[in-house]
Amino acid sequence: MASRVRRVVEADLSNVEFDTSEDVEIIPTFDAVGLREDLLRGIYAYGFEKPSAIQQRSIKPIMKGRDVIAQAQSGTGKTATFSIGVLQMIDTEVRETQVLILSPTRELAVQIQKVILALGDYMSVQCHACIGGTNLGEDIRKLDYGQHVVSGTPGRVFDMIRRRNLRTRSIKMLVLDEADEMLNKGFKDQIYDVYRYLPPCTQVVLISATLPHEILEMTSKFMTDPVRILVKRDELTLEGIKQFFVAVEREEWKLDTLCDLYDTLTITQAVIFCNTKRKVDWLTEKMRDANFTVSSMHGDMPQKERDAIMKEFRSGQTRVLITTDVWARGIDVQQVSLVINYDLPNNRELYIHRIGRSGRFGRKGVAINFVKNDDIRILRDIEQYYSTQIDEMPMNVADLI
Repeated sequence: MASRVRRVVEADLSNVEFDTSEDVEIIPTFDAVGLREDLLRGIYAYGFEKPSAIQQRSIKPIMKGRDVIAQAQSGTGKTATFSIGVLQMIDTEVRETQVLILSPTRELAVQIQKVILALGDYMSVQCHACIGGTNLGEDIRKLDYGQHVVSGTPGRVFDMIRRRNLRTRSIKMLVLDEADEMLNKGFKDQIYDVYRYLPPCTQVVLISATLPHEILEMTSKFMTDPVRILVKRDELTLEGIKQFFVAVEREEWKLDTLCDLYDTLTITQAVIFCNTKRKVDWLTEKMRDANFTVSSMHGDMPQKERDAIMKEFRSGQTRVLITTDVWARGIDVQQVSLVINYDLPNNRELYIHRIGRSGRFGRKGVAINFVKNDDIRILRDIEQYYSTQIDEMPMNVADLI
């Protein structure tokens, strides 16, 4: 674990430029941040040695109670950034919910809960994942017991607030992870519903790898004089991830191309992205018919099944996962070093979230895009947008993984 984290720092601090809204102090070590002793122990026990660039800049303003908008590449330790800020702020003597963290997917909410519990290992912190698709009674029991931090998805969290099982009177901080997705049309109303129930002076922290201009404009409605810590967009392409494309004239040819690549995929672990749930199901069936072992996941599956698939994939029992964009954001599985875009994503922001599944924490990774003739334009647009280069896939791609 420790060596894995050591590498992030090298990868992360090399030449990252930050565009901050004011002079943000850069704090080079965790010791210098001024954290409580039991939290510091948890950070070092977790394997962190030195804060990453986003951590050096963002933890302190969060601790000071400022509203913060933080943006940095995938895999640079954003979750730990706000988790450390959250743990520093809570009073464990008070058995009430003091921080609410909202995420767009259930898997991400659970992952955040695990990071909070791991970093807060020496603090006897109570953190509950409040997500849809799980037993309501269990949620109510856990919340009635008292949780310092609740990490959840907007629908279930709002339900629990409405039922008065999640009491909001002691909440002092709201964190929106993957904030651009959270403030998009699908979630915006739910977020607003939750926000209305929070105490008036609640601190708001927004975190994402991509924050389009219109989202930043919207933040003025519910944030007060936020500190903005933004990485310049051309710094956003992922260091260490080689990006390639394979030209396929017709949709039908993608399947053959994937089958040809299968042995390469299983050298490590691979995630294959499709744009629709139907396509995921179709491709999974086709691959299995051809005797290839694959697993698949999308938002229509029951939560129990999603959990089981995640568990198998995390433990390395399954090596190839076919999925929709439910998987594109924030999910960290160590061994993934290959991502295939079977379909090019529907928007440019999603591209960086998807290929960020490989090469986490500055490790090397490969992204392969299947490109039909009419997709070339989209690919060139992505290249230009992120000032990056996507080359034709070489024959020896297996050597690069």
